[in-house]
Amino acid sequence: MNKILIFDSTLRDGAQAEGISFSVADKLKIVETLDELGVSYIEAGNPGSNPKDLEFFKNVRKIELKNAKLTAFGSTRRMNTPVEDDANINSLIRADTPTVAIFGKTWDFHVEHILKTTLEENLNMIYDTIKFFKDNNKEVVFDAEHFFDGYKNNKEYALKTLQVALKAGADCLVLCETNGGSFPNEVYDIVKEVSESIDANIGIHAHDDTGMAVANSIMAVLGGANHVQGTLIGFGERCGNANLSTIIPNLQLKKGYRCIEQDNIEKLTITSRKIAEISNISLKSNMPYVGRSAFTHKAGMHIDGVTKASKSFEHIEPSMVGNERRFLMSEVAGRSTIIEKIQKLYPHLEKNHELTTKIIDEIKKMEHRGYQFEGADGTFELLVRKTLGKYKPFFDVGEFKIIGEQPNSQKGISSSAIIKLVVDGKKEITAAEGEGPVNALDKALRKALEGFYPELKNMHLTDYKVRVLNTQAATAAITRVLIESTDGEDYWSTVGVSSDIIEASWIALVDSIEYKLIKDIEKKFKTYL
Repeated sequence: MNKILIFDSTLRDGAQAEGISFSVADKLKIVETLDELGVSYIEAGNPGSNPKDLEFFKNVRKIELKNAKLTAFGSTRRMNTPVEDDANINSLIRADTPTVAIFGKTWDFHVEHILKTTLEENLNMIYDTIKFFKDNNKEVVFDAEHFFDGYKNNKEYALKTLQVALKAGADCLVLCETNGGSFPNEVYDIVKEVSESIDANIGIHAHDDTGMAVANSIMAVLGGANHVQGTLIGFGERCGNANLSTIIPNLQLKKGYRCIEQDNIEKLTITSRKIAEISNISLKSNMPYVGRSAFTHKAGMHIDGVTKASKSFEHIEPSMVGNERRFLMSEVAGRSTIIEKIQKLYPHLEKNHELTTKIIDEIKKMEHRGYQFEGADGTFELLVRKTLGKYKPFFDVGEFKIIGEQPNSQKGISSSAIIKLVVDGKKEITAAEGEGPVNALDKALRKALEGFYPELKNMHLTDYKVRVLNTQAATAAITRVLIESTDGEDYWSTVGVSSDIIEASWIALVDSIEYKLIKDIEKKFKTYL
C-alpha cells in the first residue's frame, strides 16, 4: 500500500472558521486526539502570532506524540530583510518543532500586487527562508500558496518557485488550491505535470469554495501527490478546507492507499465527533462516513434491501469507520422497519411474537398522540424496554416548579426551576436558573443527579426543536419536542409530546438522561441490559 502523508491543519486553518475559537486547553486536546488517530503531521499555528499560541507551544512540548510530527507554520522572510533578523522566522525556531511549514507566493499577480515586491526578490525570500531552516536541521514543508492560479497565469514562474524551494532543501512541495476555484480535472492535470517534471514529494492543499476540495485532493493523489493537507471535519476559512474524515477512508478503503494505520480507521467516527465536541460545534449529520445519517435509512424499500444485503444500499459496512446503521421510523418505512429496530435491540424476538405485536401496538398509540420516532432512537429504545419489562428507572421525579421572571433582573437569566426527585430512596431537592424554562429545568435536573451519576457532567444538549401539531387549537395545541444530546462520544435523540411545551420538553429531557445512563452501564459491563 502506497503511503499518503496526512497533514491536519485544524489548529490553524480550522481556527479561521467563523464561530471557532480554541482555548489553549482545546488545542492541546486536539493534538492528543489527532495523534491517537495517527495522522502524520499536526500543524499547530504560528508561534509568533499571539500570546495564546506562545503559551500553546510552551505547553505542547509536554505531550509525547506517538504518531504525528508537530509543525509550526509561518511565511517566508520579509522582503529586503536578512532571514536571521526576521522576528517571525526566529519565533518558528523557538517553537522547537521538528517540522516547519513555510508558505510562499507562487502567483506572479500576488507577488507584484499584494506583496508588492519583485518576482526575483520573492524567489530569494523562498530560498533564504527554506535554506535557513534546513541549516537548523528542520524538516521543511513548502506551501506553494495560490499555486494553481499562478500556474494558469504564469506557468514558468510558478514552476520556478517550486524549483527554488527544492534547491533550498524543501522536503515536500505542497500545491495550494488557495482560492478553491479549480476543477478536479484541472488539479489532476497540473499535479501530474508537476510530479512528472520535478523529482520531489508533492502535496495538495485544497479549499472547498466550489464544493470540490475532497475531489480535488483525491485527484491530486491520483496525479502523483503523496501528501494531503486538510482539517479532520472540514471546517476552515470561508467554505472550509478539504475534509480529511472523507479523504482518509476514500483513499484507504476505496483506492488501497495507507493514510493511517488500518486498525485506526475504526476510530474515525468517534475522533471526528470528539473534534466537533472540543470545537463546540455540531458534526453535520449528513457528513460522509462519520455523520449520524451516513448509514441511515428511511424508505421501506431501502431498509428491506439493506436487511437482506447491506451492499444493496451501503457502499461499505458502517463499522469499518466506527459508525453504525440506523433505520428511521416514518410513514414510508412500515412494519418491517419497526421489527428490524426491535431485533437490533433484542435479536431473539421473532416478528410474530406477541411481544413484538404489543410493541407495535404501543408505537401506534403513541404516534396517534403525536409522537414521531424518526430520529428519536433514544425514546424508541426506552419504549421497547418498558413494553418488554426490561426497564428500571434510575430516578423518580416527585414534582417540579418553574418560575418565570419578566423583565429579566439578570442578563441571560429569565427562569428558575425547582425539582424534587428520589434516587435509591434518597430525596433530593435542587434549584437552578437558566435562559428560559427549559434551560432552567435541564440545569436543575442534571444538578440534582450529578451527585449520584457523575458521568452526566459530560452530557449536554446539542439541538432543541419544537413542532406545533394541531395549529387550529391555538395556544392549547399539542406540541412535539425533539432534543439531541451528546456526551462527547455518542449522540442520541429523544422526543416528548404534550399540550404543555414545558412538559413535552421535560419528557424528552428525562428520556435523554435515562438513555445515557443505560448506555453507560452497557459499556461498563459490555452487555445489553
